[in-house]
Amino acid sequence: MKTRDVTQIALMTALIIALAFVPVIPVAIIPVPIVLQNFGIMLAGLLLGGKKGTISVAILMVMVAVGLPVLTGGHGGAITFVGPTGGYLLSWLLMPSLMALFNRLLSKVIDKNSFWNVLISTIIVSIIISYTIAIVWISVQMHITLKQSLLANMVFIPGDIIKAVIAAFVAKRLLPIINKNA
Repeated sequence: MKTRDVTQIALMTALIIALAFVPVIPVAIIPVPIVLQNFGIMLAGLLLGGKKGTISVAILMVMVAVGLPVLTGGHGGAITFVGPTGGYLLSWLLMPSLMALFNRLLSKVIDKNSFWNVLISTIIVSIIISYTIAIVWISVQMHITLKQSLLANMVFIPGDIIKAVIAAFVAKRLLPIINKNA
């Protein structure tokens, strides 16, 4: 791995951690707040690709597991993985690779470098797949039905669509710069 790759991974991990300092918006119906860190996960997948993006998120997860307070609200520790947010954390680890996969699949239908390809792959992974994992996780963890968990998670969707659109715009602007001397 080149120095450039290590630097990009470290900077993305630092950005995701920095987004933890943005105050949360509590949600009354489930113990999972609205956060901005998942925007950083979207950017990791879009800007770094599957391999480097997953490494960046994996480093974050290791930091969480050893107890560093790198999640929103200063949370960390292995117990976080079995709490209500555990499903989201699991999905975060999968997002960069899945985003790269869907981007490749969609590039056969839509131009690989188009904004729509980037946006659609981001929405499919960061909302549809990520939420499926989180909804099942919360249902099991909180002993509620899948329907109740789905309804509780609906509050996150408008904000995550906005995050996906912004992430796609940012990626479209930054990817030519990042890949210029790659």
